[in-house]
Amino acid sequence: MTDIQRCDIRPGRVVEWTLHPRAVEAAAGLPEDSRPPAYVQESHVRTARSVRDDGLFVPTWLGAAFDLAGPVDVEALQRAVAAWTVRHETLRSGLRWDDGELRRFTLAADDVALHREDAGTFTDAATLTRYLEDRFDTAANALSWPNFIYAAVLREDGASVYAAFDHSNVDAYSLYRLPAEIHDLYEAAREGRADPAPPVASYVDFCAVERADADRVDDTHEVVACWREFIARCGGTLPNFPVDLGLDPQGPLPTQKLLCAPLADDAEAAAFEAYCRPYGGSLVGILAATALVLHEMGGEPVYRAVVPFHTRVKSRWQESLGWYVGGAPIEIPLADAPDFDSALRLVRDELRRTRPLSRVPIARVLRQLGADFRPTSPDLYSIVSFVDTRPVPGSERWPEMRAHGLVRVSYGDKVCAWVARFHDGLHFSARHPDTETAHKNMRRYVEGVRERVAATARGAVPGAAPGGG
Repeated sequence: MTDIQRCDIRPGRVVEWTLHPRAVEAAAGLPEDSRPPAYVQESHVRTARSVRDDGLFVPTWLGAAFDLAGPVDVEALQRAVAAWTVRHETLRSGLRWDDGELRRFTLAADDVALHREDAGTFTDAATLTRYLEDRFDTAANALSWPNFIYAAVLREDGASVYAAFDHSNVDAYSLYRLPAEIHDLYEAAREGRADPAPPVASYVDFCAVERADADRVDDTHEVVACWREFIARCGGTLPNFPVDLGLDPQGPLPTQKLLCAPLADDAEAAAFEAYCRPYGGSLVGILAATALVLHEMGGEPVYRAVVPFHTRVKSRWQESLGWYVGGAPIEIPLADAPDFDSALRLVRDELRRTRPLSRVPIARVLRQLGADFRPTSPDLYSIVSFVDTRPVPGSERWPEMRAHGLVRVSYGDKVCAWVARFHDGLHFSARHPDTETAHKNMRRYVEGVRERVAATARGAVPGAAPGGG
């Protein structure tokens, strides 16, 4: 994950695709879709409106970028992105306000059409980068619909393709699948072949299923009790990153900055993974390293965090575009972790205990707690996420495709960190408050995790040999 400024955008002629005005007009008259929004979608849109009502526009789109070899057939590319849009129902399904409630509407697949517009030729990369970011801010806005856009920067030697979506439609895994899927659709369209992929399940259907299950959770449910106790131990709120971020509690929502850094090459990442495998793998290892490093930095006796997990628990959702993410609370008492192996065991045991909680949306839990969690920030809590991208179809082609996942960095007082395992190693990305204190402490944190990974890979970690414990 990176931001658009780090994509090495090259000048060229810009072509854009958005939902056709005829399709937007047809959607305006649609009746309510009985399938409700997911809790995470509703929370996202309500948060965006709350922050806007406080006088701040906070773009929160996610996206993807990749290259096509030239010369590029623009008509075939249009057919490809149109077919991909139809395939994923969430892109033609929106939310609108009705007496304070969010109601869904969904455009029929046959009514989907894209509008192509030539935005002109850009000769300066910096100007083009600013243009694309501003355009995506407008077109992929949480408080409007449609809320996605495709763009291609055309050059004689090929094209760079960009796609941006409001977060309510996508998660990181969705973005990782996009380059290969659209690339394959483009090749099929260019060669006059049929769509190479079968239909996929709908995130809109998942939203209905998940919400029906979540609505059975009331304030007496054991999941709610676990969260109630966790929040109480966090001082009545959800956790932020446990180091000094240089925040002014009375100040406005700060701007953010992106930090990107390699953590390990392929050999080091493989050795680290092998060492951590008896405890549950690299996710456990990254969290254990995080807990130890942050304890060394800030002295907090317990590392408390919310760990994101995907909710694609059934195979039918694996290829579906959507926001399939829940959160599980963890508490790691560092007094019980004198070495890395001890921390690994603690994290493993805690994740086994709490991961099932991630299947109940946090927004539903907070509603049952009855607390006033009116959001003043686009992020409810800080995260450290881990994903292994190697099984993603087409991931081995990402370097030659110059593929990137894109995150919009704008405002926020939390830390959102992503650790990803690629074919060439481990990589770290995070957005954090843009303060000197946060810059210093985030760099210290990353360096500490990098050193822990390297030491583990060398077999230089004090303590017992790897084992299940």
